[in-house]
Amino acid sequence: MKLCLLTLLLAFVSPAVGQMYKVTGSIPLGGNGAWDYLRADSDSRRLHVSHSTEVLVLDLDTHQLVGKMTGFGFIHGIVIVKALNTGFLSDGQKNEVVTFDPSTLQIKGRIKTAENPNSMAYSAATGRLFVGHKPSKSTTVIQASTGEIVKSIPLGGTPEFPVSDNLSVFVNIEDKNEIVRIDAKTLVITGRFSLSSCKGPGGLAIDQEHQRLFAACDNKQMAIVNMKTGAVVTTVPIGSGPDAAAFDTDRHLAFSSNGDGSLTVIDEEGSNRYSVVETIATEEGARTMALDATTHTVYLSTAKLGPPPAPTVANPHPPNHPTALPGTFKLIIVSPTL
Repeated sequence: MKLCLLTLLLAFVSPAVGQMYKVTGSIPLGGNGAWDYLRADSDSRRLHVSHSTEVLVLDLDTHQLVGKMTGFGFIHGIVIVKALNTGFLSDGQKNEVVTFDPSTLQIKGRIKTAENPNSMAYSAATGRLFVGHKPSKSTTVIQASTGEIVKSIPLGGTPEFPVSDNLSVFVNIEDKNEIVRIDAKTLVITGRFSLSSCKGPGGLAIDQEHQRLFAACDNKQMAIVNMKTGAVVTTVPIGSGPDAAAFDTDRHLAFSSNGDGSLTVIDEEGSNRYSVVETIATEEGARTMALDATTHTVYLSTAKLGPPPAPTVANPHPPNHPTALPGTFKLIIVSPTL
């Protein structure tokens, strides 16, 4: 019994005191336009980066560009399914999910969907891809091996980042301050988890071992949620403007990438105890990220930001947010020091 207790305690030992992460460099990528998700494929050692009408693919070890896919409307989500040797891209402007060969980067096919396919998650247990749509407040379910659309699931709110434990898919509902749980087999909503004080959940990460979800919210809070009961275990402070979250299963650390130019690192001290152990200064706009599970390195997309676009005859009501200055798009590298 003492040995078992010691083993459990060791599983939650906090990393050594001191600086745990630091910015170690950047990768200039240039080009024009905004960006969305990144996907680190640690097995193939490739990093897939969305950048407006293209997807850039880098070697995770050398940080060299190894290829790119172009000609899209606007790419949001990226999913790689190794068992099918297939990648999936959500093209929000062309209302389709694009399939490609991750080895050659050749396009395989295109699946027409509802308006503005955005975030995506894959359930290996069912072989299904779950694609979120903000305009229709729904999720499209696609059988990944065939490209067949299985079902459209109304969510009752605006979906943001989804994650899966293979049996269920969890989706942040941004305008309802909740997480929806979908049974990946029956495609029935089996839970709605209120996030109470956590407003505008965006990024979402998962710790399958300890059954925890990490929702990064717009009001500078991250909610840690019991994924079985839906109870909010605790909240911890993060930076403003978060758009992504990640969890490192080896180091028991959660991350929130924040648009204010910070990366929040949260230590899982126990299944119900969490604390911020470090806040790393990045750059304004660096609100999306990917975690390399092998090296524990975090990659964040950003660019130098200019004023919002001015109204034109063709677009009299442009979005009121900063624009990326041409040629300044890059990745920031944040590496572990311990």
